[in-house]
Amino acid sequence: MKKRLGLLFILLTLPLLVWAFDFGLIFDQSVGRGGYSGDSSADNTSSLIPRFSTLLGDRGEIFISAGIMAEYVNDSWSFVPELLRTELTWHFDFGDLRIGRMNYSDPLGFIAEGLFDGGRFSYDSNFGTFSLGGWYTGFLYNRRVNITMTDDELRAYNAVLDYDDFANSYFAPSRFLYALDWTHNGIGTGFIRPGFSFLGQFDLSDSELHSQYLTASLSLPLDAFLFNLGGSLAFIQDSGDSDMAYAAEARIAWVPPTAFGSRLSLLGRYSSGKSGNTAAFLPITTKFQGSILKAKLSSLSMISLDYTARLNRSFSINAASSYFIRNDLGTYNRYPVDSENNSGNLLGNEFSGRLYWSPYSDLAINVGAGIFMPSMGNVSTGEKNLWRVELGLVLSLY
Repeated sequence: MKKRLGLLFILLTLPLLVWAFDFGLIFDQSVGRGGYSGDSSADNTSSLIPRFSTLLGDRGEIFISAGIMAEYVNDSWSFVPELLRTELTWHFDFGDLRIGRMNYSDPLGFIAEGLFDGGRFSYDSNFGTFSLGGWYTGFLYNRRVNITMTDDELRAYNAVLDYDDFANSYFAPSRFLYALDWTHNGIGTGFIRPGFSFLGQFDLSDSELHSQYLTASLSLPLDAFLFNLGGSLAFIQDSGDSDMAYAAEARIAWVPPTAFGSRLSLLGRYSSGKSGNTAAFLPITTKFQGSILKAKLSSLSMISLDYTARLNRSFSINAASSYFIRNDLGTYNRYPVDSENNSGNLLGNEFSGRLYWSPYSDLAINVGAGIFMPSMGNVSTGEKNLWRVELGLVLSLY
């Protein structure tokens, strides 16, 4: 009788014993100080992020992560709860289906990038991978998704979370995104890696700002060099008026024959400004350009030289120099402009550097600093230098 009861207990608990799962907890701390010469402020951001993942049979898996962020900005603290990447993935013989809060990025990485709520189906074939997805943005934290397509959205992004007005200060603008993507891991000899995307968004608020984007990218490794080319043609409808805009980028990276791993890259990026029937290029999510200036991409050109070296297993360095040019005189782009001299296009140069130290696999520390110098341009020659220093720590607790 005891043997039978023991066998029955084993059979009932076997699914729990073989159920494989992974749990982790990440602590992310960032401390910074910056501003203009003689006028600076401090900020502090701490995040605690638990994550959980498990398999569902032979084909499914689920990943759940959340976080609580404590942020000190403008001499006040705010506490922000978030549901982060949380998705169910089901694998087929010919592709996979993802549902939930997932990461998505366009081929260029500066039109729509980040977490979105929805679903995406991918089909693998001999001609590449085709993906079709649809997402909603209105349930995300506004500073996480970073949508600033209109002036009102930009003001909402810069506002501090107010629990007395939680709905209007927490959630991102209501937009519906859709994308049809195609990527190929290697054409011909396997070196040429193209990508294509048709991406669009419907504005579900009262601003009636809709947009669509045809985007293409090409990656070509050649010996010690890597060439990347890409461009996007955008169609923007604002309150019934329709205009065309465009953006492009080119990057060349070189891996020199050094005793340690290193890379030198040159990046050129351009987006159209207002001119006749051409509108300022308007991405869906804002990816700020520059580590210090943090300008929006709209109506902006940037030329950047970047060097990264991994001196040993745990220590690496990065240094960059970026020059910024505005492509029209009317698009507000977060950069300082002299009220008495608003006729130039050369914004100035930014210099930045960062040190990375990871002595253990579950510990990473970085120190960064930089300065933007408007005196190296002709737009804001009377403005003071913009600077920032920061310290970051990422600790995987288990």
